[in-house]
Amino acid sequence: MARVLFINAGSEGHINPTIGVVQELISRGEEVVYFTIEAFRERMEKTGATVRTLDGQKFIKAFISGGRNYLLERINGLLHTADIVIPSVLEQIEGEHFDYIIHDSMFGCGRLLAQILKLPAINSCTSFAQTKESFDQMLEQLSKNIPAERLKVINDEYQSLTASCAEKYGVEIHSPYEVFCNPAPLTIVYTTREFQPFGEAFDQTYKFIGPSISTRFTQENVDLAAIKGKSLIYISLGTVFNQAIDFYKLCFEAFANSDHTVVMSIGEKTHLADLGEIPNNFIVKNYVPQTEVLKFTKLFITHGGMNSTNEGLYYGVPLIVIPQSADQPIIARQVANIGAGIQLQMQGLTANQLHEATEHVLNDPFFQKAVITIRESIRKAGGYQQAVEEIFEFRRKEF
Repeated sequence: MARVLFINAGSEGHINPTIGVVQELISRGEEVVYFTIEAFRERMEKTGATVRTLDGQKFIKAFISGGRNYLLERINGLLHTADIVIPSVLEQIEGEHFDYIIHDSMFGCGRLLAQILKLPAINSCTSFAQTKESFDQMLEQLSKNIPAERLKVINDEYQSLTASCAEKYGVEIHSPYEVFCNPAPLTIVYTTREFQPFGEAFDQTYKFIGPSISTRFTQENVDLAAIKGKSLIYISLGTVFNQAIDFYKLCFEAFANSDHTVVMSIGEKTHLADLGEIPNNFIVKNYVPQTEVLKFTKLFITHGGMNSTNEGLYYGVPLIVIPQSADQPIIARQVANIGAGIQLQMQGLTANQLHEATEHVLNDPFFQKAVITIRESIRKAGGYQQAVEEIFEFRRKEF
């Protein structure tokens, strides 16, 4: 048995794929100490892991202090979190032994902690993977849009923050890529090489294990028997960018009195009362057990987060992707590229356009054929069981 240090400050999209991995590691004899924020304590404790927490409010405050307009500012924000994460983790594990570390690809200063603790490291990548070459090209392109004076301020801050990390923690940061992507000798990617843009560019240190679909330890609040056999449309904008009352009302207009049953998840911060009268063919909830509902779904209207997209494809559901932020436009393009659905833009979207797009995707066999093809490749990838196989193979080589 080995002791595993798992670092993941995180959000739903960064936490959920790791649940099955942690359960499988523990079932095979590993002991896992898992760092996250308090909101995810109960969820992760149910896996059998020992959970320790980071101060989520301080973490977010530090992250956004770098700025939010440009990627370079977000990189600085991640560096600001080092003084929240690193001292807290080191204090809470003082005197303990660990055999290896698994860290999130973005949050939690994983690469820095791996260096400080001198542990073999595994990167848990819940978005599309990036090579250093592709990341540097993207950063160079995006930096052209930054006014020269602002760019100098951002770069000066980056130099100051990396120098501070070197002085305080004895670690060297050689590039923004190391901060944003936390590369490691092994990277677990929760999608397939076929869905990954330029999948052929990644060497064998990247293991594309597909979606990690596992028990989420959540209480069912949708009558699954009532939706079975229906022409079911499922609508969700995920857990972050979901305060969209106008969009939800637009969905009412698009599908009210149609032959479709619509399950719509509106998130914890939107109040049902704010939506007005809900059509009879709609089931509207603040939270929906997504993987359970997808088993019965004919079409998924989604924001295009990596988790949601992968889960839809895993269950062979064609998608209409309406990206909101972050990597979602890239994911939406990939969905369209493989023929598993189409992309719409939120700005200017009308109820009629949404209705017509829905009928197009539901009735054109092209989409169903494409999504079945990708579903098969996803299911063959192995999920969290394959992730643990790769982790154990890495262990055998490392120690």
